[in-house]
Amino acid sequence: MKEVAIVGSGIAAISAIKAIREYDKDCKIKLFGEEETYPYNRIKLSKGLLNEIKADQILLEKKEWYDENNVELNLGTKVVSISPKEKEIILDNSTRVSYSELVLANGARNAAPPIEGIDKKGVFTLRNLEDSRKIKNYTEKSNKILIIGGGVLGLEMAWVLSQAGKDVMIAEICPYLMPQQLDEKSCDILEKKVSEHNIQILAATSIKEIVGQAKVEGFITGEEKEVECDMIIYSTGIRPNLDLLEGTNIKTDFGVVVNNRMQSNYSNIYAVGDVSELDNQGFGLWPIAIEQGKIAGYNIAGQDATYEHLTPTVMLRAFGISLFSMGDNNNQKATDVIYEEKEDKYIKILIKDKVIIGAIVIGDMSKSAILRKAINQSLDLDELNFDNVSVEELIEIIKNR
Repeated sequence: MKEVAIVGSGIAAISAIKAIREYDKDCKIKLFGEEETYPYNRIKLSKGLLNEIKADQILLEKKEWYDENNVELNLGTKVVSISPKEKEIILDNSTRVSYSELVLANGARNAAPPIEGIDKKGVFTLRNLEDSRKIKNYTEKSNKILIIGGGVLGLEMAWVLSQAGKDVMIAEICPYLMPQQLDEKSCDILEKKVSEHNIQILAATSIKEIVGQAKVEGFITGEEKEVECDMIIYSTGIRPNLDLLEGTNIKTDFGVVVNNRMQSNYSNIYAVGDVSELDNQGFGLWPIAIEQGKIAGYNIAGQDATYEHLTPTVMLRAFGISLFSMGDNNNQKATDVIYEEKEDKYIKILIKDKVIIGAIVIGDMSKSAILRKAINQSLDLDELNFDNVSVEELIEIIKNR
């Protein structure tokens, strides 16, 4: 009988279990989670940052689901190493657990920026439930807060903190917010809305040093400007958790290198979600973690499944606007670009060789689902003359396909 060990307790792990159980009801599945809590929805942490979040309120599945699906849960259990030759994982209490198939779904950690004083009291990052509790507690005695990183997570935290009456600053090393997802025009709209909520944007700004004696008292920018603050939260990318692979021959680069079946260079060891790397890419996105977990699970259950790259999608609802970005929004890669702009509403659709490759939508979210479908399906629009079509006309054409 197969013995499947799954390291990690996030959405990729749960997705793998569901896929296995579709085809194999009997194999042994053992899940190892480092946190004491049942697997929960991490993406809800930033939105409920200052609430009294309880794990039971944000569980990925009800507690009885694990018994119903014959899953052995090992919570509060850290896997410290792997022995691929012996097909064993080693726990922090030196217990050795055998497996026939292993799924690495142990995620990533937030990358600490190389800033002097980043380990000072009053500096935080948000990755898990315990992080959110620490941030909430420290926020109660803080007033002026710096967010390092102008991506979605940093913006969501800034929104919540500003709603609580905090004086918030956002430092982004790039010239504008959400630099991976937006163009200059959409960023102008976003920055206007952010500023309307009394949040100071420090664009094209690096942080050189965090200052203070016993705790955070301020920071110094790359231009040697010193600014006061009493709390700092950073959100500047992730680093896959690869420590448990030390001493093995499992191939890694940025993450665990896998093929499109989510297999590492050991055919019985899979890697999914934030810890994985496919075609020289790391991901760190929820829908991709779900899909990769599913593909690994299907293959473990004896199906022949391959992963097809999902187009990255980002959504933000904050500061009184809704924002959607998907695909490649670099004008230089597009052969045609269609715009629509009305006050705080903005739509940009990028087309390459008669196929939509990217889109940005601010304001009218009814169009986002239609554009998502067109991009995911690589919808062929060969008969259209894009010089004479409006956004509304293009949306109607897509809807009728």
